[in-house]
Amino acid sequence: MSSDAVLPTTRPARPMWRRVRRVLMFVLSMALVAALWELYKWRGPQDGGDVFGWKILPRAKDSIMPHVGDIWSRFGDPINRASDETVLSVVAKGVWFSFRLVLAGFAMGLVAGVLLAVLMTRMRVAERAILPYLVISQTVPLIALAPLVATWGGKVEIGGWEWPRWLTASLLGAFLTFFPIAVGTLKGLKSPPPAALELMDSLASPWHRTLFKLRFPAAVPYIVPALKLGAAGAVIGVVVSEISTGLRGGIGRLVTEFGQKATSDPAIVYTAVLGAAVLGLLMAGLIAIADAIFMRNRPKETES
Repeated sequence: MSSDAVLPTTRPARPMWRRVRRVLMFVLSMALVAALWELYKWRGPQDGGDVFGWKILPRAKDSIMPHVGDIWSRFGDPINRASDETVLSVVAKGVWFSFRLVLAGFAMGLVAGVLLAVLMTRMRVAERAILPYLVISQTVPLIALAPLVATWGGKVEIGGWEWPRWLTASLLGAFLTFFPIAVGTLKGLKSPPPAALELMDSLASPWHRTLFKLRFPAAVPYIVPALKLGAAGAVIGVVVSEISTGLRGGIGRLVTEFGQKATSDPAIVYTAVLGAAVLGLLMAGLIAIADAIFMRNRPKETES
């Protein structure tokens, strides 16, 4: 073996360290929130307070802000005296029910957003005709739209198939999902440099081949952030529609039901709120996995 041969060096496992660091930062941030919560309960005004004449400081008394330990321990208590089922079990079932609706809404919004982006990329007149209405659609109050969609959907019957109530929640989740995905994908599909597009034209490449071989790969850095916004919109749409339409089984309904017990059992209200937060974290985790898959072969910014 030649003495001039260069031995391979072991590269540090920086991706693994990044993951560990993110987990640690998440845990530390949650601990910091809990510490600030308890600090405010200890030093904050029991009946709220004013800042420059505005009453914006929340009340720190136990009926409004229970201790973090009380909220945590409430998960292990029975949901009521007549049942052995714990609050944790009920909240977990609600999260799982809503999670499936969010996935359905996110899938519908993803398909609609990508198809609209492709259409607007292919036809400039479609972009000028559709894009303003997409922007206007996001100004419609969701809490007012949900009962209307539920009413319209309840009248739909095609060949013996009837509109299920859960589809209203998923459809409204898709309503908040498709817009950021459509806009982000449109920007990404238009991102390839003109020289690359001219090269594909010079090779007599069909438009659909240019779309899949050039435009979509170039659009990935734009689509992934749009997916994050779309996932958040799907969660908001489903939870709000569950509250507005009274759909049972989901975490949105639990927020309403537990909210009615706020006076006598304030800790249980926050268990449903934490369940909704877990629902958002689940979707964020799925998008993080998609980010890791689609961006794994792309250069990352060098960290100092």
